[in-house]
Amino acid sequence: MDFFSQTYVALRGPTGAPQTPADTIARLSDRLSPATLLADRRAAVLALKGLSRDCKQDVGDRALNGLLEVLYNDAEVDADIGKAVLETLNQLCETEDATPGSRDLGFKHTDALVASDKTTHSLFALLGDTNFYTRFATLQFLTTLLHNRRQAIQKYFLTAPAGPSSVIAKVLAFEGAFEKLFNTVTQEGGVDGGAVAQGALTCVDGLLRFNSSNQSYFRETSLPPVLCALLQFPVSLDVQQTAPQEFALQFWDDQKTANTGLIVGIIGMLVASKGYGVQENPPFTRCLVEIALASNAPTALKTQALRLLPTNVNFPLSEISLTPYVPVPETNGEEWDRLELASALDALVELAIHGEYNGLDAGKRTMESLELRTAAATVFENFVRKDDIRQAIVQAMLPAPDAEPDQHPRPTPLLHALASPPNTTSTLDPAEVTSTHLATLMFSHLLRGSPRAKASACQVMPGPLQPANQPSSFFVPADGGPPEPAAAEPEDDDEPQTLLQILTENLSLALLSRSRTNTSDREKREWDRYVVGYLSLLSQWLWEDPKSVRGFLDAGGLGVLVEPINQTSEVDSVVPGLCAFLLGVCYEYNREPGEITRATIHPIINRLSVDTLVGQMARFREDDRFKSVSPDSIALPYPTTPGHPSGGKHSPTDEGEVWFDWALVDFWKSNYYTVQRGFSTEPDQLSSTSGQSAESVMLIASLRDVIRQQSNEIETLQKQLKEATAGPSKVMLYPLTELQNEVTSLQSQLKASEEKRKDVEKEQEDLLVLLDEVTNKRKKDKARLREAGQDVSEDEEEDDEQDE
Repeated sequence: MDFFSQTYVALRGPTGAPQTPADTIARLSDRLSPATLLADRRAAVLALKGLSRDCKQDVGDRALNGLLEVLYNDAEVDADIGKAVLETLNQLCETEDATPGSRDLGFKHTDALVASDKTTHSLFALLGDTNFYTRFATLQFLTTLLHNRRQAIQKYFLTAPAGPSSVIAKVLAFEGAFEKLFNTVTQEGGVDGGAVAQGALTCVDGLLRFNSSNQSYFRETSLPPVLCALLQFPVSLDVQQTAPQEFALQFWDDQKTANTGLIVGIIGMLVASKGYGVQENPPFTRCLVEIALASNAPTALKTQALRLLPTNVNFPLSEISLTPYVPVPETNGEEWDRLELASALDALVELAIHGEYNGLDAGKRTMESLELRTAAATVFENFVRKDDIRQAIVQAMLPAPDAEPDQHPRPTPLLHALASPPNTTSTLDPAEVTSTHLATLMFSHLLRGSPRAKASACQVMPGPLQPANQPSSFFVPADGGPPEPAAAEPEDDDEPQTLLQILTENLSLALLSRSRTNTSDREKREWDRYVVGYLSLLSQWLWEDPKSVRGFLDAGGLGVLVEPINQTSEVDSVVPGLCAFLLGVCYEYNREPGEITRATIHPIINRLSVDTLVGQMARFREDDRFKSVSPDSIALPYPTTPGHPSGGKHSPTDEGEVWFDWALVDFWKSNYYTVQRGFSTEPDQLSSTSGQSAESVMLIASLRDVIRQQSNEIETLQKQLKEATAGPSKVMLYPLTELQNEVTSLQSQLKASEEKRKDVEKEQEDLLVLLDEVTNKRKKDKARLREAGQDVSEDEEEDDEQDE
């Protein structure tokens, strides 16, 4: 209907009088201007398409330039307008029409188009468009142009940036190029081959990348299993079977690493491409998992394999059995020890927390190793997106229902790293700091947005923890069985602490240690990373969870947060900003009865001043450690000068550090405005709706005010009704008839007011449902843009507008 109405408006004159075709075409040509709306331009092109059959000369004379501008600017953006403008131009250049004069007009329009290379170069670029109808219409138009002016089109084809690659790639693919290239790779020795094998694999990668038609054709051939065979990985491998040792343990050099990287990249393309069948995915996904978690492949290859796993991981990581390996010391990688059979999920968590080869080189903390560990943490985040999986992992940390009160489940590596207290007696070990920090990031993925997981986490009691310097039972020596378990130390008579209490205590210890006067700048930075990990986790745990807020406040969390906010420093902005944010979360969701209430926190906020709290959060947002985090990488190079970010390119062997992940950055940007505004609310005011925009919050607040006013009116009417019907003295003052009339009137008013209140409540519920749908759609659109490799900065822009 929009199209017909817009076309009708374009065709009729100012007074609705009939127009000649020339007048109509002139009016439609004016609507092709970039200054008009896209929908108006689309309607104008569709109308001109219909007129081009009978008014070919007028459309060409008046609208050809406007149609070309639409081709240059809109065809790649909107598939409908692209298809329409291509078909219109094709009609104008058609020379096989039997209409008198049509042939000459077709050549005339063709000559106008090929006068410069801009039109043909744009058409060659459209051949790579993802929309089928756009590509099909482009091919039709190019065929017409070739028929009319072959030499000019051929000349422009050779100089077009996207011409030869987009056309020749299709030709080569369907002429058996894939088979010939893989034969070359096999004859050269597979992944052990030299530069020739690498060149052939590079050609395969170039033919498949960003080319959906070639990918579809490749999947239909018998070549996909060859990719696994080149890596010596069996295609048919049962879930409980482990990969063969000849795949897991190989000798690596730079050439083999480059060849394998190309094959892994091709596998990643096939796994991530839409339409790839479920039956074909498991072998490739299993191959990527085995490379990353159970092989001696170079670190860069393992990172690449993890990053190529699809974001919607529908792979049973907890059911896959694999055998990790670690190098025997002082053998230069020629001898390897086998580790205990484990699930892929356990190996993934171990890799993220302890690093490669059970933390063998975790103390070095290079950029290369951190990229691998953070990639593992990202895979873990994608795996636990489903609430049932989160709940199952958290439930595994709880004691069995029939367990004795003093029996605690064996701490998992994640829980152990999370609950282990920081070392306050000697110099900090960077490996321990990184392990705890990554554990906080991973545990936050389990709790974020999951009330069930948060409720279960509040019941977790880690119990006695094994010292960090003891060998993990995950290790199996090459010459014997697993080590004997260490004797358990006698437990204290104190009541066991919950995980939330332990985290609060660890946060307090870390804050005290970072404030010591004899702490070096480097060690203070390590303590800051400890604190940031705890604060980031607690901020996401306590969000929208009043019960957890009550547990944190009862554990002394309020006093822990106040002191860092008071200690203002020009250099330090991360810790005070996070403390201010967490204080705001506690104030916003402090809704459970207890000793510390909103009325208790409000004077503290006033003493600190709202401006100070908001300023600390603003400084935190502008910190380079926060701004430098991206969805693709969260590992940052360690600054050469304290307090200044390190710029330029960095080597994989340079030292790195991790502060935040993208999930925390996105969480902060989505909710910091609610916390900032909450500082100014009174203790007895209703808490605002979290996570919404300022306009949404204001709308909901106004609806609540209306409901509150109507509730007061109802109470007043009920009170008047009671007074009218109570006591004989009232009856003596007024005639019975007047009293009955008044009662009837009051009852009618009460009923009308209640109906009005119900309508407003229903309207509010509908608005909230609509708001939630819009929010979810926005998140999905942002996720699609990120998957498409586009920059998404809408949150940043919206936040800036709200600050103003």
